[in-house]
Amino acid sequence: MGVDILFAAAMVGGVGLFVGIFLSIAGKRFAVEVDEREAAVIEALPGANCGACGYSGCAALAAAIVKGEAPVNACVVGQAPVAEAVADIMGGDADTDAVRMVAFVHCIGDCENTADKYDYSGGETSCSVISFSPGKGPKSCAYGCMGYGDCVNVCEYGAISIVNGIAKVDPDKCVDCKKCIKTCPKKVISEVPYDKAVAIGCASLDRGKPVIDACKLGCIACTKCVQTCPKQAIEMQGNIPVIDYDKCVKCGLCKKNCPRKCIV
Repeated sequence: MGVDILFAAAMVGGVGLFVGIFLSIAGKRFAVEVDEREAAVIEALPGANCGACGYSGCAALAAAIVKGEAPVNACVVGQAPVAEAVADIMGGDADTDAVRMVAFVHCIGDCENTADKYDYSGGETSCSVISFSPGKGPKSCAYGCMGYGDCVNVCEYGAISIVNGIAKVDPDKCVDCKKCIKTCPKKVISEVPYDKAVAIGCASLDRGKPVIDACKLGCIACTKCVQTCPKQAIEMQGNIPVIDYDKCVKCGLCKKNCPRKCIV
């Protein structure tokens, strides 16, 4: 009996010793070398894990930066301060001249400029739900902001609020995480430069009388802004004027000459 116990104990101990030695050797042989800069970059990033940089989170972005697959200023939440910190870690310079982008709601059809076609009496009041109601919602303009605040709910930085029935973005608080852009069912939110001079405050796909009937300030696609711009910075895409900010010199002539006052 005693011999059997000693033999069993020896076998268990021997197996344990063998497994321990094997795992130790395997751990050293197959160990993945981790760049110390990666941990430092993760520490420098804000930890929002918002995905606005195009990566699944801050850890994934840090790995990409260290590998040279992403620029040091890829974090849109941290902006210049984080870019400079990451640049110091990577031993380079941050591109502080990069244009800061912010969200903008292409709609000025508030409660004073538009009306309701009918009274909505459904249970849940959210843009995503109401956009499937008759006429794409009760608002007289089927293309404009509905003002139920889906974008407000997803903004973690308090940059969006509902003012007089439509969403408004505070550019000083916006970090360009793009969550509002992805959330808006009407697709009336896009990126514009922070220091923009003008932006088109309408996203209607109609032109002429239907727009006039729907909104007091809606764009009627008259192309006056296109004709006025001295730098050909505005072009019509369908019935919507689009500004090329790389060409725009901020002269303000398009806003001054817009007969509908929908350039803001």
